[in-house]
Amino acid sequence: MKFWSQTFIPTLKETPSDAEITSHKLLLRAGLVRKLGGGLYTFMPAGLRVLQKISQLCREEMDREGGIELAMPHVHPVENWEQGPRWPAAREIMYRVDHAGAGKGRSKEPEFVLGPTHEEVITPLVKSEITSYRDLPKNFYQITTKFRNEIRPRYGLMRAREFIMKDAYSFDATDEGAVESYHKMKRAYTAFFNRCGLKTISVEADTGVMGGSFSHEFMVPAPIGDDDVVYCDASGYAANREKATSGIVPADLADAAPVGALEEFATPGVVTIAALAAAPYGVPADQQFKTLVYMGDGKPFLVILRGSDDLEEAKLGALGFQLWRTATPEEIEPVMGAKPGSLGAVAGTIRNPTALAGVFADHAIKLVGNGTTGANKDGFHLRRVNVARDLAITSWGDFRRVREGEPCPKSGQPLKIARAIEVGHVFKLGTKYSDKFGAVFTDANKQSHPMVMGCYGIGISRTLQAVIEQSNDADGIIWPWSVAPWQVLVVNLDPQDAAASEMAKKLAAAAEAAGADVLVDDRAERPGVKFKDADLIGLPLRLTVGGRGLKEGIVEMKWRAGKDVKKIPLADAEQIIAQAVRTAAGLA
Repeated sequence: MKFWSQTFIPTLKETPSDAEITSHKLLLRAGLVRKLGGGLYTFMPAGLRVLQKISQLCREEMDREGGIELAMPHVHPVENWEQGPRWPAAREIMYRVDHAGAGKGRSKEPEFVLGPTHEEVITPLVKSEITSYRDLPKNFYQITTKFRNEIRPRYGLMRAREFIMKDAYSFDATDEGAVESYHKMKRAYTAFFNRCGLKTISVEADTGVMGGSFSHEFMVPAPIGDDDVVYCDASGYAANREKATSGIVPADLADAAPVGALEEFATPGVVTIAALAAAPYGVPADQQFKTLVYMGDGKPFLVILRGSDDLEEAKLGALGFQLWRTATPEEIEPVMGAKPGSLGAVAGTIRNPTALAGVFADHAIKLVGNGTTGANKDGFHLRRVNVARDLAITSWGDFRRVREGEPCPKSGQPLKIARAIEVGHVFKLGTKYSDKFGAVFTDANKQSHPMVMGCYGIGISRTLQAVIEQSNDADGIIWPWSVAPWQVLVVNLDPQDAAASEMAKKLAAAAEAAGADVLVDDRAERPGVKFKDADLIGLPLRLTVGGRGLKEGIVEMKWRAGKDVKKIPLADAEQIIAQAVRTAAGLA
């Protein structure tokens, strides 16, 4: 057992002014963390205990599915990242360590970087240690500090510059084996989050800068979430907004027949979808073609959407470019022949079509069939543009942002959208990294093959805050039993009274013997202060000893998640408390 007076739990009556959301406020008020600077936090004793418990639960589930724990350096030679496949995309989010002795204004690359993840470290390590199929599969993991050069740290531990993460990396001889490893990790994640008391949704996700063939995120529904989850209750479909699709375009939709010849018409000063929809033109947004110009790895390409749709930029990752961005007006005009606002993809109207890396059309423009688009002449548009006849499309894809109420791609029922917090992510990487680093093995026939990889991350410190965001009330935190810093709080109302102190220790010992972590509040504070702090720090089970109750021969027992206070005779208290602890721990 631990006595409050022998540890340090600096609770606050008032909320710090820079705390933005409920969980961030409670982290600070309950004395779990203290802020050093933007996105940098010290874990106080109670917060550290929660972090350690969450880490241990994660460790147990990883071990259960065959994970092998190790520890890799935080500081990485930049050469590792330059050799890997994502240095151009990842460098801006990484902290860099200047070359020793270098002066200000040095233009060369840093010598070292701080690791946000460890693909660039584990892959060359495995390359040097594993050469035969007999040594595969392997799945290595660590629980350690990570670093991200977050431009705008916010929401406490949710978007921090330094954070605790579990990252794992699987290596298999076959694609089938990699899929099996992937599903083992999904199973481990589901078990882990359940044990933490979190309600999560597993959603299809974009692979982003990590790359790979497919991925899933584990999301905690919360109004302040940093991502949107698109889902359907009827079918179980769930995806983050960057990956979500809908059934808005029927699979059997035929190409629309032309309705007449192309016609150019003047639109002076009209450079937006809304302006063309307004009088005197009156072309509805969903009957317009929106032509966007992007730069992919240094070459321009076009994306065509309905005028009523928004681009989901992350979906451009499917096009295979390492880096992409919106083209500037100076880059657009020499290729297209017009400034933004009068652009289109009609064959024969683009000034320099050979300069384009491609023209990519969203499937939903088939719903337009015949519409209006820019003529690639400033102040002019074209009407009666037929998708099949007129647009110079290289390939089709899903590039639009899904909207709430659109039909689910599985059931046809309306899709819903809710905010959520990402707490875990699993990726099937394939051979993207093993190819770059030469991580190969020899098979039974002495043939060489690249290892098939997966990577898997859990935000340990983020999970801590997600638990608080999901489990709280107006009075404070409501900790699940499994991750509470202590599970039982014994409140001694009369710490100066020998009989009360003896009984508090006796009840604490009974709870501890039954398997609980116990904190005894032995402070010389008023009962009101103790009860407010008890609710604030949110330990699952509270036992109150002293005052009138001790004279009446009873102890009060109250669950933090409930309202009822149960009065227990002192003669039966130890047995009842022990049974309550075993039940809460799932041992009874």
